[in-house]
Amino acid sequence: MAPRASTCALLGALLLGAATARAGTGEMVACHVTYGGETKIVEAGPSDSPYTVAPIKFGSYLQFRIVFLREPADLASIKLYTHAQHDDIDGRPLIHQATYAYPPVPAGRYGFSGLNHVYEPRYGLVLDYWCELREGISK
Repeated sequence: MAPRASTCALLGALLLGAATARAGTGEMVACHVTYGGETKIVEAGPSDSPYTVAPIKFGSYLQFRIVFLREPADLASIKLYTHAQHDDIDGRPLIHQATYAYPPVPAGRYGFSGLNHVYEPRYGLVLDYWCELREGISK
């Protein structure tokens, strides 16, 4: 039995509504970063230019950066970087880097990244983080 025209129209409207609703949202990487006993959620949307993504400072000596690439498909990934900040060294030495395929696979309680502990060797600082992929409103 063939579907009636009104049923097809209703189904088409529902599919169009779902696609339109999806177009208004965007994915965000949300990292729960704990430093000095305080937890801060750092979010980043997809970037077209990974080298322009600014790091977030934690204390005087640590910087955390999220690089979220969805395109091109062969380079789609989420990369997390932690750098030390020392006045007597040019640049920012990389002390931790993690790469996750996109879309990431949730690992349970601590999102897709699991719980990570990053140690800064000079001053003995510790930065803990875990990250998840969230749906957010695109701006």
